Amino acid sequence: MWYVLQTRTGEEEKLTELIHKMVPKELYEECFVIYQEQLWRRQQQNFIHVKRAFPGYVFITSKEPEALFFCMKKVPVMAKLMTDDEFFFLFVEKEEAELLQKIMDQNHVIGLSYLLTDGEGNIQQVSGPLEVCVPQIVRCQYSKRHVLVRLKLLGKEKTILFGIVLKEDLGQELRYGKVETPVNGIEKRRFSCGGIY
Repeated sequence: MWYVLQTRTGEEEKLTELIHKMVPKELYEECFVIYQEQLWRRQQQNFIHVKRAFPGYVFITSKEPEALFFCMKKVPVMAKLMTDDEFFFLFVEKEEAELLQKIMDQNHVIGLSYLLTDGEGNIQQVSGPLEVCVPQIVRCQYSKRHVLVRLKLLGKEKTILFGIVLKEDLGQELRYGKVETPVNGIEKRRFSCGGIY
């Protein structure tokens, strides 16, 4: 089962690291922050920025949530990172967890999606994480290379930006710019019509 640990924005990685160090591994399976890639255009070049998709949220999977919660409450330094007790440890619905699993990769990153339009702003083809969220698209900002999607998380509607690549970006080298996380395997990438390779 998935849970969200709420903490102060900017403290997500610190809380994750503390859990990995101080909480017995038998109390949880995974503890992670979900990140997203966005494409930024600067001086005729494309840069991928990696940032937190849900600021203030740390995700944890556990079959022993009660024991896990009480274990974390006993660690003073962890207790300081927690927000209000009532909203610190929240259950993620099965459907919400399944959607998150579909849109992120094994490193917990929501990557860029390829979008093909008809030239008038109408979407003709989508590949990548955005593919499963097309019905939830609220707004497309092609010049800024992102799409705003409304998702349900913790029973509330949240909006998240999905980074996109358009036809004119294909074949261009993409470099990583600002990265809020230690993402493994950051390297130059090129896009093709089938996706990223």
